[in-house]
Amino acid sequence: MRAPLTATQVAQAFRDACLAELDALKPGNVHRFGDDPRMSVTDFETSARVAASPFAQEGASVGTRIRASVAATIAAVGHNTNLGIILLSAPLASAALSDRAGDLRQRLAKVLAGLTVEDAKEAYAAIRQANPGGIGEVPRHGVDAEPAITLLEAMKAAEGHDRIAWNYSHDFADIFDLGLARFREAAKSGWPTPFATTSIYLGFLSTIPDTLIERKFGHAQALEVQAEAKALAGKLNDNANPTTVEPKLKDFDRSLKARGLNPGTSADLTVATLLTASFQALEQRG
Repeated sequence: MRAPLTATQVAQAFRDACLAELDALKPGNVHRFGDDPRMSVTDFETSARVAASPFAQEGASVGTRIRASVAATIAAVGHNTNLGIILLSAPLASAALSDRAGDLRQRLAKVLAGLTVEDAKEAYAAIRQANPGGIGEVPRHGVDAEPAITLLEAMKAAEGHDRIAWNYSHDFADIFDLGLARFREAAKSGWPTPFATTSIYLGFLSTIPDTLIERKFGHAQALEVQAEAKALAGKLNDNANPTTVEPKLKDFDRSLKARGLNPGTSADLTVATLLTASFQALEQRG
């Protein structure tokens, strides 16, 4: 019988996924390849370190993982750096730490189906503390009030304007069907992890209008960025040597940042993909 991962393994995988994402050139988002006046790479590094232990608590509920990890982040850096990452990653951690039968995807589906009202209360408290930009107004079950529904029900109510919520409602289909496919294709081509991560990121950005951009700047702007990303993703995927595309990636990065456009949801989905790949690899090793 498969043994669950340990808290130490889960915490390390979380840190590694967060740091690996920073090592990749992700146009418009935070990374080591260029300055970003809006956010500091150091803050994201600190966030990965301090959030890992509360994130990986054995026996913790999904809501507790979310609240405790966000609280540790805010205490350390004073602002939101990783709410979306934590919202996506917390159910994955619970699935990885579970001793239930089935593969990671099957166990994740059970975790999501079992989310409670208490999970929603904890997650709402974390969202209020993080106070993310672009959250917008929602007609039902907004985070400004205490929820009377489960976290999964709340996510279903929000899935039309938030891709993180959509993934809760669809058992993380973006991660398993899109993100991991891009990761494996890049690995098969022998690409180093930073370029594999860029491929994952552009895969999301070119396939799904980024919902952070959409909430802040409108659907038309999100579609425009999606089209730009699609053209660049095609150049990257058609090139045996991804380093030759690096100048175009940097140009797109500067363009997005000059326009104030940060595809934050695509970046969050990228971290969750890296984390899922790490969990799967650890489980295969036994």
